[in-house]
Formats: sequence, C-alpha cells, structure tokens
Amino acid sequence: MTTILLTIHIIIAVALVGTVLLQRNEGGGLGIGGSAGGGFMTARGTANLLTKSTAILAALFFATSIGLAIIAGAGSKPTSIVDEVLSTTPAPVTAPSGPAVPTGN
Repeated sequence: MTTILLTIHIIIAVALVGTVLLQRNEGGGLGIGGSAGGGFMTARGTANLLTKSTAILAALFFATSIGLAIIAGAGSKPTSIVDEVLSTTPAPVTAPSGPAVPTGN
C-alpha cells in the first residue's frame, strides 16, 4: 500500500511542477515589475484551466502527504522515555543472604 501511494505521490508532484512551470508569468513576483492594470484576481486568472488544475494537484499532493504520514506512523506504538530507561537499566545485584563461609587454604 505504501509503494502504491508513494508512486501516486511522485506522479502528482511531477505533474504539479509541470503545471506551475506552464503558467504565464505576470511580472509580479517579489514586487518586481508588475502590470499597470493587472490585479491579483482577474477574470482570466480565476477561470484559467491551469489555475484550477494546479489547485487540484496541490490538494491531491497534500492528501497523499498526509496519507503517507499516517501509514508511516501506524506501525509504531507510542512509548514513554521512562519505560525505555527502565527496560535498559540492569537490575541491581543483591548480596546472597546467610553466613559467610571462609575458604580454606
């Protein structure tokens, strides 16, 4: 399932890059240049096929990103740092009870 979703994600990413690069530059990037009568939302810009396809591809890209994140986190269970420290700390060694027996030479 992860492989299929990752493949779809890559295809969407390549298509998104392609549609963004196909769009016409209006000269308003970073406030440089600009056009005299062109506003942010023009009648031509809102109905443009490339604009709509970019928005759809962007939504699909975010959806597949969220899906991949959910799948990646589904296999692991949440653990506490305290539990990890307690499981790696060795048990204390206790002295044997009873009288000490001297060893003979």
